[in-house]
Amino acid sequence: MLSPGKTVSSRLLRPALWLPFRLCPARTAVSLMQKELIKKRELEKDELRPLYMDFQATTPMDPRVLDAMLPYQVNYYGNPHSRTHAYGWESETAMETARKQVANLIGADPREIIFTSGATESNNMAIKGVARFYQAKKRHVITTQTEHKCVLDSCRILEAEGFNVTYLPVQKNGLLDLKLLEATICPETSLVSVMTINNEIGVKQPIKEIGQICRSKGVFFHTDAAQAVGKIPISVSDWKVDLMSISGHKIYGPKGVGALYVRRRPRVRLEPLQNGGGQERGLRSGTVPTPLAVGLGAACSVAQEEMEYDHQRVSMLANRLVQKIMTEIPDVVMNGDPEQRYPGCINLSFAYVEGESLLMALKDVALSSGSACTSASLEPSYVLRAIGADEDLAHSSIRFGIGRFTTEEEVDYTAEKCIQQVHRLREMSPLWEMVQEGIDLKSIKWTQH
Repeated sequence: MLSPGKTVSSRLLRPALWLPFRLCPARTAVSLMQKELIKKRELEKDELRPLYMDFQATTPMDPRVLDAMLPYQVNYYGNPHSRTHAYGWESETAMETARKQVANLIGADPREIIFTSGATESNNMAIKGVARFYQAKKRHVITTQTEHKCVLDSCRILEAEGFNVTYLPVQKNGLLDLKLLEATICPETSLVSVMTINNEIGVKQPIKEIGQICRSKGVFFHTDAAQAVGKIPISVSDWKVDLMSISGHKIYGPKGVGALYVRRRPRVRLEPLQNGGGQERGLRSGTVPTPLAVGLGAACSVAQEEMEYDHQRVSMLANRLVQKIMTEIPDVVMNGDPEQRYPGCINLSFAYVEGESLLMALKDVALSSGSACTSASLEPSYVLRAIGADEDLAHSSIRFGIGRFTTEEEVDYTAEKCIQQVHRLREMSPLWEMVQEGIDLKSIKWTQH
């Protein structure tokens, strides 16, 4: 029981609870609760919201997309699979129009577009579906170590089912070695899955060349294009892609909707993950949410119209940000290939600065750390580790995301604030002081007491 005047939070923050026991489950639980309290207090403050510079995590909905969706939220609410009355016909027409808009953006046939709840479901459908359908003759899948977690976890599920999965390493610039890929494909290989643009470091893989290798070997090729669709020109035919995952909320559309492109010729077969009424060619049973499908279609249509302008503008803003930061701050490393990349995803490592500390210092800018942190430990991002980044640099990385609605003023403010805080944090760092004195940190033998 709580005594009078005592609250849950006052008990949680008592000093006795913060004894220095490493990885203690009780301490971990308290730490999580403390973080939640901090979040709550920040949200309750009557202050201006931070600038948004995290466009790889999600994008704000384009007002044109919302305009297209609203009628189907209120007036045209029929089930698109109802074939006996006007309500169903209206929704079906809207759904099929959206399917065409998605197909047009990637150069596909509308019949090859399957609506899903997002790229995570699309990735699961593609990888598990193809592997399981062809498992009688082929039980080998190839992917890379830098894929999105839902791809890696899908592959681990297949391994538990007895499949053989190869996780190819990438080079230091984040790009896949095509010769290594070609040498890894064997007669038992059913599927290769490689992300188009990496969500963390922005590297663009040579998808067209990978597609040609896979087609010549008679292997299906899937790509997670959530970070690429609507941002760069895509032609599934030219790229020889057999399956492609798409996300709505990464292209200024609604959350909760995505699509999977499944090639019809040469035909790709996959085992469905969920069964029911047989909607979406029997591959994804369940009622298609018409407003969300309309939103995805509208987002694809707007992206097709704005792509060239968006890319030029995002490139300009990205160059502006990088030049300002790198001119004023020494020992900054850009992670990933400097040329083969999407400019709106910038991952920088600031030597001798802890990434989480920098994020806290930049709380008026919504950014993301390159460190994949858990409650019990602080491990550097697996993507940065895969490209061979030193652990200290991997811990000091920040991802800057620039998008359609980012302004020059926001970029300038972010750069100036980042410069200011990195200098401040380095002044507090004994490592930075040692480097300034000419001491080689790698030559030091650290001892533990």
